[in-house]
Amino acid sequence: MAKNWALVIGINAYNPLNFTPLKYAKQDAERVRDFFQVAGFEVYCFTDDSPPLKLPNGQTIPTQPTYGNLITFLQDRFNEKEGFLDVGDNCWFFFAGHGERHQDRDYLMPIDANSRGAEVIAGLQVSYVEERLSRCGADNVIMILDACRSEGQRGRTGIGDEPQKGLLKISSCQPTQKSWEVDELQQGVFTYALLEALQLTEESNCATVERLGSYLKHRVPSLCEQYGKIPAQIPRISADPIEKQHFIYFLNRLSK
Repeated sequence: MAKNWALVIGINAYNPLNFTPLKYAKQDAERVRDFFQVAGFEVYCFTDDSPPLKLPNGQTIPTQPTYGNLITFLQDRFNEKEGFLDVGDNCWFFFAGHGERHQDRDYLMPIDANSRGAEVIAGLQVSYVEERLSRCGADNVIMILDACRSEGQRGRTGIGDEPQKGLLKISSCQPTQKSWEVDELQQGVFTYALLEALQLTEESNCATVERLGSYLKHRVPSLCEQYGKIPAQIPRISADPIEKQHFIYFLNRLSK
């Protein structure tokens, strides 16, 4: 049976001198973590107050989502000489927090990032994260980015303009859009809809990338309209190769 492995990151407590602290990114990540765990995933979670992780070798590491902690984890866990997943397995990456496009490069912002000057300090380049994930040994790498937020929204514009090769990527909005969070939901609109979609079963299931994309592109703008978030955001889904749109990534969602 295919194995599902996941790295989940969510950040609220940004330094207000660098980024607006967020309300629901940490909660988004925790709900995704909980869902993955119930579904039988092996999950590694980094949030503002997540407990230390005990690695398979018995070593304990901190999980505050700083640049140093995240880079160290990506470097050590995703070693090309020691791919830990196999053919047929799935590697998932979820990030909720600030994202930014700077000098034609997409960045995810750890809790200690700073982009006020001419360069991004302690930002995670999306291309670097993709490259590390690709070393895991799995057939399928699924990257989910609910990134870009400020006061009530996830940043100035979306990220996701850089080309991606060899993975499935789901972004919360188009590159020129904002990604909203909603007090009534106590979540980001995108992650709320994502978890809805992943829990659909039987004929309405979203077990393929194509079905998931169709659901999100309808449901997210609908939620934005319902809660008065203007302009609406439209999620962006890309698959390389294109045939992966038909890939069934979540077999146990087909039925209960």
